[in-house]
Amino acid sequence: MRKILKKPEVLAPAGTLEKLKTAIYYGADAVYIGGDAYGLRSRAGNFTYDEMREGVEFAKKYNAKVYVAANMVTHEGDEIGAGEFFRTLRDIGISAVIVSDPALIESCAMEAPGLPIHLSTQASATNYQTLEFWRNEGLERVVLAREVGMAEIKEIREQTEVEIEAFIHGAMCISYSGRCVLSNHMSQRDANRGGCSQSCRWKYDLFDLPISGERESLVGGQPLEEFSMSAVDMSMIHHIPELVENGVDSLKIEGRMKSIHYVSTVSNVYRQAVDTYCADPDNYVFKQEWEDELWKVAQRELSTGFYYGVPTEDEQLFGKRRKIPAYGFIGQVLDYDPLTQIATIQQRNNFGVGDDVEFYGPGFTHSHQVIETLWNEEDEAIDRAPNAMMTVKTKVTTPVKRYDMIRKLR
Repeated sequence: MRKILKKPEVLAPAGTLEKLKTAIYYGADAVYIGGDAYGLRSRAGNFTYDEMREGVEFAKKYNAKVYVAANMVTHEGDEIGAGEFFRTLRDIGISAVIVSDPALIESCAMEAPGLPIHLSTQASATNYQTLEFWRNEGLERVVLAREVGMAEIKEIREQTEVEIEAFIHGAMCISYSGRCVLSNHMSQRDANRGGCSQSCRWKYDLFDLPISGERESLVGGQPLEEFSMSAVDMSMIHHIPELVENGVDSLKIEGRMKSIHYVSTVSNVYRQAVDTYCADPDNYVFKQEWEDELWKVAQRELSTGFYYGVPTEDEQLFGKRRKIPAYGFIGQVLDYDPLTQIATIQQRNNFGVGDDVEFYGPGFTHSHQVIETLWNEEDEAIDRAPNAMMTVKTKVTTPVKRYDMIRKLR
């Protein structure tokens, strides 16, 4: 008899209130956000307390959860005010905080009892003894280090009942989880306190220095601009069955600084894959359209990271990209009149009459058409929508809904 499978949570990033609502509307069971302090994304659109309240109220309507990342490594003085911060999150209704530093964990446990604590991937948890330690300290969930493989997850699940959260899509750090000092060295910005300058994503030249002192490239005598430390992105869309079967409780998507186009697309895809597998595991068939959909958003090339072995040079960005996303995000539907078939659209990138566009929405709905008519807010006919965030109208051939997104071939 097949064991009863627990459907894992689809956990999406939300760098702003708009992204929070988008992620939940497109199928995320939970989102993780940052506050004004204690997080690792100082340049993300971190939430005020009022925005958190609005986000929590929105999430409740969809039976979704909101987590707050407070996973910085504290230096002297950083911990000041943490107790009040955690108490406020608890009172707002935040479902859990994601923490890595023991000082902040203790502060949360002592000052804000009742607020669940999840261990951040920054703490580099890679074995079940570590998970058991944190369970004994009162933590409900551990976000595994990205370096943990699938076989190790299976063993961890067999040895502990603590909830397991694992990254399944998004950027990979070249450094060991929670151990990066490259940004500190290169730009004096502390990666472990929210200031990462992504030095590993910079382009570096590699030269041979002969005795004569002349600099020559190692390839063809021509200097090449290369990424020397930049990892490709992770994608586990082909491996949802193994993740579910091995007891991963939460499937985490990286990208709090990504666009609503990215958040909506990736959340939509993993929602479909998880629901399809859990509905009928014995007859599950992977759909190529899921992977094709992921390639419609801007990202690096994709791999499975450390899940099935140590990444090789094929999992690093060297030279010319082997695959480039073909679509660009152009707008979001604000309203639709079924009588006139007119859609009101908020423009996000330049588009116009003659463009071949795709509408997509929650539940993996898609429709294609060529833009034949376009009007501005004064109902004047125009050829293009060139101004950022302008409101325009167009007649559509297939019904659409508010919050549907629009993209076009580049």
